[in-house]
Amino acid sequence: MPFKSEPEPPNKPAHPIAVSDRVLALMLAALAMLGPFSVDTYLPAFPNIQQSLHASANQVQQTLTAYMLSFAIMILWHGALSDAFGRRNIILGSLAVFAVATLGCAASHSVEYLWAFRMLQGVSAGAGAVIGRAIIRDMYEGAAAARLLSLVTMIFSIAPAIAPILGGWIVQLADWRAIFLTLFAYTALLLWHCYRRLPETLAPAKRHAFNPRFLWHSYRQVFRSPLFHLKAGAVAFNFAGLFLYVAAAPTFITKHLGLGPDQFGWQFIPSVAGIFFGALTANRLAGNIPIPQQVLIGFGFLIGAGLANVGYHAFFPPALPWSVAPLFFYTFGMSMVAPGATLLVLDLMPEIRGILASCQSFVLTLLAAAVSGIVAPLLAPSALWLAAGQLTFAAIGFALWLGSRSYRALLTRREMNAWESVELE
Repeated sequence: MPFKSEPEPPNKPAHPIAVSDRVLALMLAALAMLGPFSVDTYLPAFPNIQQSLHASANQVQQTLTAYMLSFAIMILWHGALSDAFGRRNIILGSLAVFAVATLGCAASHSVEYLWAFRMLQGVSAGAGAVIGRAIIRDMYEGAAAARLLSLVTMIFSIAPAIAPILGGWIVQLADWRAIFLTLFAYTALLLWHCYRRLPETLAPAKRHAFNPRFLWHSYRQVFRSPLFHLKAGAVAFNFAGLFLYVAAAPTFITKHLGLGPDQFGWQFIPSVAGIFFGALTANRLAGNIPIPQQVLIGFGFLIGAGLANVGYHAFFPPALPWSVAPLFFYTFGMSMVAPGATLLVLDLMPEIRGILASCQSFVLTLLAAAVSGIVAPLLAPSALWLAAGQLTFAAIGFALWLGSRSYRALLTRREMNAWESVELE
């Protein structure tokens, strides 16, 4: 895939490591996998953690909320730090912090300590996902960027499928602490590999000073942009419809479907298969059809899956495979929407792309944290409520996307009118 055609500054990147597209995609996907591994792997161990730490079910649920909140807050800063100090340095530092936090989780002797180390995990887990998108956009543009981003999504989609299954196996053979020890081993290997192979894609001459005035101006510029909120919100609400089922998985799997802790694959495999095949379809369509058309096709799957899910549970009790089949089509549509919509967000302000990536991830993660801590506990008692919640999130996402298109058209008309006025004068 070709590099961007924009002229590079004379200063070369600090670590110009040669790396192929596939190796880069594998590394960025492995970095992004830290998120789902941190969330999904320990879900089957909730009862085990509750018993071991003498905690209530709600206290154990809040370990997920603590992680998501700290993830959302810190994700605002990963991009700014990478814009100032380089992509590679921040990723390596975050991996080291995450490894320490994961060991702390394994050693926790009370739920309060587990909350604290889960928060430290959340502080560091998002760097790879945020900075990875900036790295792709540093190196590629247009269809090439969309193809690589969808390839990363395809590889990354393996994690949500195997994470809960792996966690269920581990908790059956050992205990919940072994889950975090396994995650520590994965992080240590990833840190070693990134140290050897991850290139620095942001030359020193292109970096911004890390000072309060610049950051305030940049964040203010992003969060005052209606187009940012509309486009980033469309992606975030689509993801919220999926995360609703992730956060409610312990209840949905064990109570509604009557399955055991080692059978979480019944929910997660269809979901992740949809992510994989949706990303594959997006990869094939990149450059062949316009991004807005691809996004509309994706929303067709999202809304259709949500309606089918609500329709089934309105008349029938939860049962396999009908209760999980709509999740495949929902995530298929989500993966068709996300790559193109994400690139359109990152192109709003190219000069502060790292900060923009952080802000987009902040919006997505903050909404996911609210879903985990508030919405999922309220809707989890009923499979119909869960289905209705997912459909509502998809409908809001679609409305925001349509709003972004209308707003962009309005801005274009205003610009044309302004030019006509100047010519008349």
